[in-house]
Amino acid sequence: MNVNFNGYGENVLTFIADSSLTETGVPVKISDDGTVANCGANENFCGICVGLRNGYAAVQLAGYVRVSAAAKIDAGYRKLAASSNGRVAVNSSGRELLVVDSTATEAGIIL
Repeated sequence: MNVNFNGYGENVLTFIADSSLTETGVPVKISDDGTVANCGANENFCGICVGLRNGYAAVQLAGYVRVSAAAKIDAGYRKLAASSNGRVAVNSSGRELLVVDSTATEAGIIL
């Protein structure tokens, strides 16, 4: 792709990382006051974990982010939820988000 969306509207907040959260790049949910955890399959996510350090998680809550996708997702507004293994997928009960680009394994979305 000849354009780059990185940095658009990025908004990152620091949370306590639940013990289930061990990697970055995965969709996360609020699990307790000020705490985020991995999402299970078909769960709505609040953001994407972009950093982990000393028991804290940096979570991107807004803006453009690349995520692992369970399959290619058509561009446009799509309802997305967490899938298995830290991926996202189209899901009729998911959050409506803007998909700006996608391959078979990744998608660029606006949170």
